[in-house]
Amino acid sequence: MASVAAGYLPILLFLAVALALSAAFVVLPMLVSRLTGTHRPDAEKLSEYECGFPAFEDSRAQFDVRFYLVAILFIVFDLEAAFLYPWAVSLMGTGWTSWFAMMIFLIELALGLAYAWKKGALEWE
Repeated sequence: MASVAAGYLPILLFLAVALALSAAFVVLPMLVSRLTGTHRPDAEKLSEYECGFPAFEDSRAQFDVRFYLVAILFIVFDLEAAFLYPWAVSLMGTGWTSWFAMMIFLIELALGLAYAWKKGALEWE
């Protein structure tokens, strides 16, 4: 039982150090600014800003679905590059099985792109 608990000790130490550093990076700057006198909030500092001018709409306004579609398509094709590069580097040592698996993956991505193109997800008005 003690050996099982000892196996978790490095993880617990890592977690404790991570929590301590996270708290330090959040709390210490606030404490230092209070102690040095640089903490002087005013209306200008506390106002929200976007591109240098005040917000003129409600921040809870709904975005068009196309923004989300573009983001999802970017993530999909970004992941494609993330999977494709290591596969291409290690292609000589992996054999035909990995080549066929990657071809299936690329065909699925091509079908997904064709579907998105057909549905008009790539059109911007």
